[in-house]
Amino acid sequence: MFSVDHYIGSIKTNLEKQSGLLVRNLKNITAYNFSSDIDLLDFSAFIEPTRFELSIMMFSMDKEANEVFYEGNDTSVFAGSEEILPEVEYHQLNESQLNDFFEFYEQNEETLVPQEQEVFTDWFRQCWEEAGGTSLNLPSYFVFHDDYKSYDLKNHKWIDDEEKWS
Repeated sequence: MFSVDHYIGSIKTNLEKQSGLLVRNLKNITAYNFSSDIDLLDFSAFIEPTRFELSIMMFSMDKEANEVFYEGNDTSVFAGSEEILPEVEYHQLNESQLNDFFEFYEQNEETLVPQEQEVFTDWFRQCWEEAGGTSLNLPSYFVFHDDYKSYDLKNHKWIDDEEKWS
């Protein structure tokens, strides 16, 4: 009834429908006047697997892994966090199929999780590049919330989170 290829293909199809929104929102941030206190940008993906939803927040961070906020009077300076993608559906399933799907997922988790992460990361990177994200002068990373690794958007490689804070 379910297959790895069909599930991953469904994610790709559903994410593609959201590319325009993500690119527009990423283009907006490339024009920001970022605070000089910001050392890097973290684009954190929040995944709600029971509802098949994805959202992405941008956090401006310092090298001590703290979020940076701007408290000055210049309204053109940005620091803080911003929603880059509101919750969007990345897979669709009839409610009657949920139990069977989650059983399939549990049996194939070791295969599915890395493939899901690759699809989400590749999609974000493509939108990032289309939006001109590479023009930002700040190191920028794509990360899954509460994960231990980050995808370096400038160097196109996964790094251990500790590397970006050193």
